[in-house]
Amino acid sequence: MRAAGLLLLPLTLFASGEATIADWPSHGGTYLAWRYSGLSQVNASNVSRLAPAWVFQTGDYANGLQATPIVVDGVLYLSTSSSWVFALNAATGRLLWEYRFPLGKALGYGKQNRGVAVGSGMVFLGTADNHVVGLDSATGRERWRVAVEDPRQCGCNITGAPLALKDMVVVGVTAGDSAHRGYLTAFDARTGRLRWRFHTIPGPGEKGHDTWPGDSWRFGGAATWMTGSFDPELNLLYWGVGNAAADVDGRRRRGDNLYTASVIALNPETGKLVWHYQEIPHDVWDYDSCYELILVDLPVAGRMRKLLVHATKAGYTWVLDRATGEFLKAWQYVKHATWVAGITETGKLAGRREPEPGKAVNVCPGAIGGKSWNQSAWSPRTGLLYVPVIESCNDILVREQEPVEGRVYIGGSWVMKPPPGGKIEGYLAAFDPLTGEKKWTMPATTWLLASILATAGDLLFTGDPEGDFFAVDARSGKRLWSFPTGAGHRGSAVTYSVGGRQFVATPTGWGSIVGRSHSAFFPQAPAPREGSALMVFALPEEK
Repeated sequence: MRAAGLLLLPLTLFASGEATIADWPSHGGTYLAWRYSGLSQVNASNVSRLAPAWVFQTGDYANGLQATPIVVDGVLYLSTSSSWVFALNAATGRLLWEYRFPLGKALGYGKQNRGVAVGSGMVFLGTADNHVVGLDSATGRERWRVAVEDPRQCGCNITGAPLALKDMVVVGVTAGDSAHRGYLTAFDARTGRLRWRFHTIPGPGEKGHDTWPGDSWRFGGAATWMTGSFDPELNLLYWGVGNAAADVDGRRRRGDNLYTASVIALNPETGKLVWHYQEIPHDVWDYDSCYELILVDLPVAGRMRKLLVHATKAGYTWVLDRATGEFLKAWQYVKHATWVAGITETGKLAGRREPEPGKAVNVCPGAIGGKSWNQSAWSPRTGLLYVPVIESCNDILVREQEPVEGRVYIGGSWVMKPPPGGKIEGYLAAFDPLTGEKKWTMPATTWLLASILATAGDLLFTGDPEGDFFAVDARSGKRLWSFPTGAGHRGSAVTYSVGGRQFVATPTGWGSIVGRSHSAFFPQAPAPREGSALMVFALPEEK
């Protein structure tokens, strides 16, 4: 089998990797970000018997529940949009401890939180007012607190989950749509002291600075607002970097604008750049590259390669060699991608359709993206990548805007439109990660804005805005089970085992910037219900 220069070997030759088993220790399941569990007690033959085991109400209804729960040694850790953290008995839901961070008034992008990290006997929280906090995992006692940057100056905060790595915690930052210079920061896990900071826009004298004319580098965006991945064997930390600012007006920043819309690979001890790959030079569509970086080992051209698979807002999935950053392929996962005519076999963007001052330019996908930040999943059993796809377009309107440090800096606006001859819609799709061949599609009522969870039981779990949490056959896309949770789904389900019993946990509660726009695009659909609860399911216990 061959596709665009890639020789494909049978799926039975998948190389080794990591799957979660009893725990769910990291944001993406493991450092490889598969969102896959090796548990199979719940499977296609018995998922119809899945029933609620326990429910935990957080009491924080500020902006829904967008987090990924973390489970370690029978304890589940959960964070909320107001920067509260709970430790729960993962088998019963009993509250073990609770922590509430005293949020300040300067909240950057508002109250949003997508999870904590756990490591070194600590729980790490990034806050809506731009602090990082280290808590004792056994007691919830605050051990240290660090102010990353004054949000009143930078217009930024922390919404993504930190990544606990070795003896440190790595934290990204928002403000890709503000006049701000982005960065990625590592802190000592025990003390909170700064270990290193990597600026995602090169300053004067640094390689790549010449891709920013004048002082545009000071206000160029390049946020790191989602969570990265890590390869312990290569000792490389991978992070996606966001769009350039101003988002849609590139006249002040003519050039490639490194390292925006890029994947960066860093030495985790030093924060030094090892390699980078810029997916979209001079991004003028707001197609930032911050989404999940899935690390898989697959055979390419007759030999096993260490790959990085990256589905982004732009409606394309990039496949890179994660040891070197070499481009291997990019394939389109949405039906409608009109911002370019295509991507060549060498990774060049062909036929760019750029915004023009004084003219409405229509492109697909829209600024919401071919997918949102909710994560895809990869299963080593099926060899498939599962993507929650959004089909939408927008008119881009450019306007002149002076940058003011820390203020919104978009340089225009968007008017959302349906695809030409089509409709705004959402669906779950299964793809071959190397070729992009679509294996099946499962339509959604509106959009799917919750992450996908894959398991060794050949199941996929996710939830929809209407409040249904459901299971899908990973091989066929057939919907097998559903439960009405009563609130919309915007977070990330996980699965884990305690005492030999498998549990499946999903956050419920509608929120986020994209979530708030949902009703405008689907006025005929019931408005998603807000809330903030963790619902946990299991098979009935044998008596």
